[in-house]
Amino acid sequence: MEFAIITIFVLGYLLIAFEHIIEINKAAIALVSAVLCWTIYIVFQSDKSMVHHQLELHLAEVSGILFFLLGAMTIVELIDAHDGFQIITEKIKTKNAVKLLWIVSFLAFFLSSLLDNLTTTIVLVSLLRKLIADKEQRLYFLGIIIIAANAGGAWSPIGDVTTTMLWIGGQINVIPIITKLFLPSLFCLIIPLIIISRKLKGNVIPPNKTNEQLTTTPFERNFVFYLGLFALIFVPIFKTITHLPPFMAILLGLGVMWIITELIHKGKDTEDKDFLTVVYALRKIDTPSILFFLGILTSIGALQAIGSLENLAIFLENTFHSETIIVTLIGLLSAIVDNVPLVAAAQGMYPLSQYPTDHFFWEFLAYTSGTGGSILIIGSAAGVAAMGMEKIDFFWYLKKITFLALIGFFSGVAVYLIQYNLLHIS
Repeated sequence: MEFAIITIFVLGYLLIAFEHIIEINKAAIALVSAVLCWTIYIVFQSDKSMVHHQLELHLAEVSGILFFLLGAMTIVELIDAHDGFQIITEKIKTKNAVKLLWIVSFLAFFLSSLLDNLTTTIVLVSLLRKLIADKEQRLYFLGIIIIAANAGGAWSPIGDVTTTMLWIGGQINVIPIITKLFLPSLFCLIIPLIIISRKLKGNVIPPNKTNEQLTTTPFERNFVFYLGLFALIFVPIFKTITHLPPFMAILLGLGVMWIITELIHKGKDTEDKDFLTVVYALRKIDTPSILFFLGILTSIGALQAIGSLENLAIFLENTFHSETIIVTLIGLLSAIVDNVPLVAAAQGMYPLSQYPTDHFFWEFLAYTSGTGGSILIIGSAAGVAAMGMEKIDFFWYLKKITFLALIGFFSGVAVYLIQYNLLHIS
């Protein structure tokens, strides 16, 4: 039984990793893998009620992550529908290549800590299309933005799905993860930025301007943009005050925005306000990604239920005898395999009784799993999004960006270990 479940999981993993080659959406593979794993498990178990109970407990944990993603994605889509991100794009005036690179990189770094790395990448791909006409030059910018977005997401509890998973799972708290990972994440970006800045020269050439017709008033753009940002920033505050899970805060924010936007557009014709509603935003969100997370996390749940993850943890500890090496390897693996299941596996392998909340292991894992995906373009949601939107070739990224991401990754590793060992930040 265990061999069959692991085989299905590994096969599903391989198909997900090579999604761009087989051209089958990874969400479909994840869902099939999840159902097959649990089906085999229950078929070979005499106590069916025990399996049902295990599945229900697992789904209770997964649902918190899924509802959080659903709410956050909808809020971002609602901001975009109101042209809210225009507020950012109109502030950037420079044409100097190096200055522009540093501006958009730090914009990605901080914006991803509020919105998430996937959303930030999507926004900045659209932004760079308006700022840089040359495709090759734009790709270099996008490569650094992927690094910046993943680094920015690592130090925020709402900036990356894996950090959010650790937060919701009780492995990390808000203030410690921000204070302890900010500097390592910053170095993860700064070092590649310094290296690539030496290669960039001159000015960027913007594309020919077209008359872009905005569909909302300045009041609507500003109000919805800042209201949406407040809803996202309010999540950790709400959790700290009420001790309710983060998805409750994001649903509260979405509900408030839903009511307010309905009131704002109340007097408009149905045709004019349709695309400005939450209902429209719900139709636009990346539902396949949510289903992918459901499938892959549920598959991980099956491995946890049969004890495979516990056995893997014992193997890693017996082989390497070092938390630092184990967590670093997990980070490097996230360049090849999606970091969501890797972190989910680690949560299943190592209980809080072994590594309590805010332990070195969980904080270091948040950094390595969040930034390691930048090493290959298929290793993170940000990279996959940029790859799809700009048709970035896998081997172009491997040749031009991978080395920079690798240097940044190990720079951050070194900074975190120095903090922990020499400055006694624990």
